[in-house]
Amino acid sequence: MIGSGSWGTALGVHLARVGHDVRLWARDPALVAEMRTRRANAVYLPDVNFPDSLQPTDSLESALRDSRIIVVAVPSHGLRAVLRSAGTGVSGDALVVSATKGLEQDSLLRMSQVIAEELPHVHEVAVLSGPSFAAELARELPTAVVVASLTTSAVEHVQAEFRSTALRLYGSSDVVGVEIGGALKNIIAIAAGVVEGMGLGQNGMAALITRGLAEIARLAVALGAQRDTMAGLAGLGDLVLTCTGQLSRNRHVGVELAHGRSLPEILASTKMVAEGVRTTRAALSLGAQHGIELPIAAQMADVIEGRRSPKDAVCELMGRRQRAE
Repeated sequence: MIGSGSWGTALGVHLARVGHDVRLWARDPALVAEMRTRRANAVYLPDVNFPDSLQPTDSLESALRDSRIIVVAVPSHGLRAVLRSAGTGVSGDALVVSATKGLEQDSLLRMSQVIAEELPHVHEVAVLSGPSFAAELARELPTAVVVASLTTSAVEHVQAEFRSTALRLYGSSDVVGVEIGGALKNIIAIAAGVVEGMGLGQNGMAALITRGLAEIARLAVALGAQRDTMAGLAGLGDLVLTCTGQLSRNRHVGVELAHGRSLPEILASTKMVAEGVRTTRAALSLGAQHGIELPIAAQMADVIEGRRSPKDAVCELMGRRQRAE
């Protein structure tokens, strides 16, 4: 398990519970030492005890040695550097599973594309996405997600090795749709936080989620995704959870923006990564490349970057030219 944030830790604990020997890699030696002593991740999941078969390590070489399934759950902006460090330490026969949701800012690549560039010798890559708060999976609450890959064997392998009474996995061949859904929902979740923080009501929230889904679907389909994917767990399911759930870090950013706090102030107050902040600009660049309009993302970019107030952004969206749905 590469990455010991809340999601990486929760997945590591889950996989250890279902019978795997798990090596949980963290970059910070101090965090690893504390996790070894406490048998818990006090920073990200303090109330979840580690099974005996989960061992924290700050050695990437040690974590990768003889590993046949490698799950990557690091922030999108750090993925390439971690993979580059891993290099040939990843066996060509290993199955690499991306549990990272986002787009690389400069290249605009999806995470599986970054993996393909940095680990060209790896034959099987899968992506894991869907409505899943780390704390709830760690508490063994029912969770359903999607695993997507270009190879059926990779999908079936992940389904078999990850499944438990707490985690159900649906298979898909639509890697593009699953990744775009997982990345862009974070932008809409920031907007949902703005709606919540400004007290704009349930009508406004329903409208935002629905039109946000349409926005995500337009770009996803333009990139080659299947439209039906957007109606499933990796699209609508993840969007609803992230827009309405109290544990959503992206929604929290939007709430705080609505309350008048600056983005640097908000981000400085938490160790959690809100992927939507970085994804917004990348999504707009992708949209421009493919001639796809992303009005909600455009307004959120202006709010995030301090060019427009949340109130003005809402007025701008509501004042757009009306059209057929």
